[in-house]
Order: sequence, then structure tokens, then C-alpha cells
Amino acid sequence: MRSAMAEAVVGDEQRREDPTVIELEQRVAALVGHEDAVFVPTATMANQIALRILTQPGDELLAEENAHVLINEQGAPAAFSGLVMRGLPGDRGRFSPEQVRAAIRDWRSGHMPITRLVCVENTHNSSGGRAWPLDELDAIERTARELELRLHLDGARLANAAIALGVEPAQIAGRFDTVTVCLSKGLGCPLGALVAGSEELMVKARRAKHLFGGAMRQAGVVAAAGIYALDHNLARIADDHAHARRLADGLVEAGLPVDIERVETNFVQVDVGPLGMTTQEARQRMNEAGVALSSTVHPTVLRAVTHLDVSRDDIDQAIDLIPRALGALVRA
Repeated sequence: MRSAMAEAVVGDEQRREDPTVIELEQRVAALVGHEDAVFVPTATMANQIALRILTQPGDELLAEENAHVLINEQGAPAAFSGLVMRGLPGDRGRFSPEQVRAAIRDWRSGHMPITRLVCVENTHNSSGGRAWPLDELDAIERTARELELRLHLDGARLANAAIALGVEPAQIAGRFDTVTVCLSKGLGCPLGALVAGSEELMVKARRAKHLFGGAMRQAGVVAAAGIYALDHNLARIADDHAHARRLADGLVEAGLPVDIERVETNFVQVDVGPLGMTTQEARQRMNEAGVALSSTVHPTVLRAVTHLDVSRDDIDQAIDLIPRALGALVRA
């Protein structure tokens, strides 16, 4: 990947003269079933561009209550697009058409915001990397179209969802008005994301990209990493899922509180509450043992994430180290 970056052909990206950026945008647009895509530095920026071009200030955004756009982007929908943010209680990171229908505001009174946009996160970070089944996405899409709502997919981990469901990314993303794709997660790039949609919407997205400070110059240097990832790192995401399952099985066998049913992609959640410790205490123990898990929105839950820099040997080491670190409180 670094060799591809060093050898990239570049140009002025702001003037649409960087051939590597253009190639990446075209390939990602085709991958997700849309007409065009815009390359930006981060998935958060991609999400915020999508929200900006699909709404008007004062509109209402609906998303699952622990969705990344609501809790991990510093209130950006309100700050940058003037949106009212409304969280829907979720089950495995998902919500129902009935919840969407019940949440619609009656703006005709002249007092309420217009419910304009539904955002779906797939896979869903806070639920442990859970993927939306296609039939549930179908139902959400039908309801949104009936109610004249717009749809955005926060597909930062879209590739993981596609691998887990055994479908092409376009089968998931093609039903949305806009979709975010992140290159720096399962695809292993140092940075970068794209927002995709119709040609008309992407004209607006390019303007919003400049507005949000995302315009770049010889960006082909980093876009080349994305092209390399599409060629080499898509199919191998299945290895990350297998490693996560191996880790989960090993931790359960050691007596740790891990719900195997939640392990659908590359996340493993460990609930340290039943072990009688805080997440801070648990992380300190594991750090001292040489293994690191991250915190989550859930007060007693820690998260392990598998990716291309984590090998099978690393997994076996973690299966040994994590229970040792927490061993004094693991039930026999």
C-alpha cells in the first residue's frame, strides 16, 4: 500500500485534475451502486456532508439512539446543518418502520420541525458491529419513501456488513440517497472516506466538501491507498470476522462474559460488570498484561476489534492474556 502511495500519479484535486482521486471515486461509486462519489479525509466529514445536502436548517434527523452521527460526531448535525437530532430506541442497533412512522412530526401546526431524514448505521458500532438484515432495510426504505423521507447510510463499515450478509455492497447501499464509506477501518488505509449518491447530489457534496474544509491538493497520494485496498483488502475482511469469532469462543471458554450471539463481524464485546470491576480497572489490568481493549458507550462493556494488523497468532495471544489479566475475578 505504501508503495502504491509513493508511486501515485497526482494532480490538483480541488480542480478535479488528480487522476488517482477520480479513479477512486469512480470505483467506489460503482461498488456501492451510485452514480458518483466524493473523496474526503474522514467518514465523519462524509456523514456531515450528506446530512447537509439532504436537509434544511430546522429539519429533524432520525437515527438509532446510539448511532455514530448522534453520539460520536460532537453534535455536528446541529452545529453544521442546524438539524434537530432525535434518537430512536434500538434493538441490536436497528429500529423499525413503525418507530419511524410514529416519530414523524406534524409540522403543519407551524410549531414543529419537519422530519426530513432517516440515518441508518451499518454495521452498527455501539451494538458491537451488528449488521442490518436486508429485509429490515427493505422495510425501512419502503416506509421512508412512502413518508417522503430521505435516507442516508452511515456505511463506515459497509464492507463488513456486506461480507457478513454474503452480498455485494451495492445491494445494501443502493437503496439510500447517500452513503458513507470509510477507507481507514476494515480496508486498512491510513485515512480517507467517500460520500456517494446521484450526480446531482454529488455536485452539492463537492461544494460542501470545500465548505467543511475538506478540499485537498495532490490527494492522489492517499487515494492510491484506497485503490490498493479495493484490490487487496475487501475479500480478506472475512478473516477479521473469523478472528473475532475465534477470540469470542476462546474468551467464553475461559469463563469471561461474552455474548457469542453478538459477534457478527469484527467486534467482540466483553462485559466486565459481572466480574465486579469497572472498565477503567479492567483496562488497566489488560494494559499491564500487554493487551488493549477500548471503551464503548455502555458503562461496563469493553470492545476488541479485529483488523488486518491482527493475526491469528495475535488472537491466540489475546485469548491467553485477557483471562490472565482478569483471572482473579473469573468464575471457575
